[in-house]
Amino acid sequence: MKLAPYGAWQSPVTTDLIVAGSIGLGTPTFDNGLLYWVESRPQEAGRNVLVQRDATGQCNDINPAPFNIRTRVHEYGGDAWLLHDGVAYFINFSDQQVYTVALQAGAEPKQLTHLENLRFANGTMDTHRSRIIYVVEDHSAQGEAENFIGAVSLSDGSLTRLADGHDFFSAPALSRDGNQLAFMSWDHPDMPWDESVIWKADVLDDGSLGDNVKIAGGRVAEQKISVQQPRFSPEGILFYISDESGWWNIYSEQGSQPMLAMSAEFGSPHWGFGLCSYQFEDQFENQLEAQLEKEQTIIAFYLENNVSKLARIALNSGTLTHIPVPRSSLGGLSRNDNNCLAMIVASETRFAEIVLVDADSGEIKQTITQSTVVDVDTDYYSTPQTIVYPTAGNDEAHAFYYPPHNPDYSAPADTSPPLVVMFHGGPTGATSNILSLQKQYWTTRGFAVLDVNYRGSTGYGRAYRDKLLLGWGIVDVEDAVAGAQYLVSQGKADTKQLAIRGGSAGGYTALAAVTFTDVFSAGASYYGISDLEALAEDTHKFESRYVDSLIGRYPQDIDIFKARSPIHHTEQLNAACIFFQGLEDQVVPPNQAEMMVEVLRDKGLPVAYVPFEGEQHGFRQAKNIKRSLELEYFFYASVFGFKPADAIEPITIENLTA
Repeated sequence: MKLAPYGAWQSPVTTDLIVAGSIGLGTPTFDNGLLYWVESRPQEAGRNVLVQRDATGQCNDINPAPFNIRTRVHEYGGDAWLLHDGVAYFINFSDQQVYTVALQAGAEPKQLTHLENLRFANGTMDTHRSRIIYVVEDHSAQGEAENFIGAVSLSDGSLTRLADGHDFFSAPALSRDGNQLAFMSWDHPDMPWDESVIWKADVLDDGSLGDNVKIAGGRVAEQKISVQQPRFSPEGILFYISDESGWWNIYSEQGSQPMLAMSAEFGSPHWGFGLCSYQFEDQFENQLEAQLEKEQTIIAFYLENNVSKLARIALNSGTLTHIPVPRSSLGGLSRNDNNCLAMIVASETRFAEIVLVDADSGEIKQTITQSTVVDVDTDYYSTPQTIVYPTAGNDEAHAFYYPPHNPDYSAPADTSPPLVVMFHGGPTGATSNILSLQKQYWTTRGFAVLDVNYRGSTGYGRAYRDKLLLGWGIVDVEDAVAGAQYLVSQGKADTKQLAIRGGSAGGYTALAAVTFTDVFSAGASYYGISDLEALAEDTHKFESRYVDSLIGRYPQDIDIFKARSPIHHTEQLNAACIFFQGLEDQVVPPNQAEMMVEVLRDKGLPVAYVPFEGEQHGFRQAKNIKRSLELEYFFYASVFGFKPADAIEPITIENLTA
């Protein structure tokens, strides 16, 4: 074992390994006995490819290059493809139009719609009328885009408007007989996890909709209710998920109480389309008659303290039977007619992978594909520890702590490691404890990592989520500081080598922490926010009123926006900062980073700016993912005063000597 300072350990977890061996995996879907899923490939500049696993086990790409399955509705997109009768219908990223392609290798996609300035997402097939019902976003007019529910004809690609009158729509769902349509909506200033509504309407003979009937959500006695995932049972009963009880539980339109009341989350924040955490077991025509003779059941995921579990719920009796899948993170859900589930699973020691699971025993029968294939001995991995620590206001915060770990190295006695405090985006979101090479990149080099689920994160119920209301920039920063100090007090972090990093909303928390506190010596902002006023004035529709619930109304509460914006308080800033920014980012435009860099430069503090052409909100290109991570490490090493173990092409850090 070699002796070397914390942070300077040579690691087998390289940036080349991170980008070369990793792909993103989308929800798996069975169709006619075959399995399909979407892969996001950094080596192809983030192109999303629909993959088919055929009857022989061969995996085939369905959409050839340069076709990229990705929608920009709400900018975050999601659910950009569906399958029907041997054909895939998908949204192509470059023009946002609907294309069709036969489900066979080598087939050529054909454009279905030719509708300029329109975007499509979240489609559901209306087989009775030969059309797809989509969430549509219209960017034809100046100003804010218009969202509505519309139907695209499969014969000529024409569009028929079905439902409008709300700022946002999602999750159109048809009953099996095609006679009823359900969907959800929400309106400014609410986000879908604050307050949303599920509607149901009859589908008339001409294909239009009758009156929309409110089923759930909205406000009840001044209580805001968030709903999601409307879905019809095979018998035509509408189910959905609601947090009326304080937790996202499953409900039916036939009752006012959850099917099974639990202090657990069956839903998740609606950042992207296509949420799917439950499915009816009697979905197959050949099983329906037999299934109707016995108790109806649902297969569902749920979270307890952000750890995933799978269960079968009997709807009549309201009983739950745990299905013990040996993983801590479960996502995506599709069932075939052989009692087999396809899902995405991961754990503290295994990367995300698509597997086939026995629907009764939970046994993993087969691994179909893996997100990450690397030749690294598992002895190098740091195992996360779930911690709950005290924070401001006699409250508690949640986090995962990763100690530095590398079997080849030890650090000098009486020294503590540098700490990287990490934040998820959102800020309405959560982090999990699944194996991540990017976290192991730090721990194998001798850094400790604290991955924080600050107050406001999801997975712990509505009350915990609501603790961030009007408190963004205060509550999250308090939890960052408290977490770092908690580890320092235990000798698990060096008080002089504390760094904080985050992307998007996490980038704002990082910038606020290094501005309004003196705890951290360095910060890294990935497309983070420095000027909350600019965010309120210049962002896309989906998030344009998000700050109303997080900070206050703009411009009425402009003083609060100024008080919490790091750009207005740079006289308090005394930490080195590095900024990574996509130049095509429409969520947090580049001027957010550039304004901050200019002030830091003038102030004489160490600063570096790394812009990336062709990147949007979140980096998808392998070369940029690799470069940003290397430069972040180089930056911390330079600021903390140790030599990085890797050979990294340096970047100019302005004011470093000063």
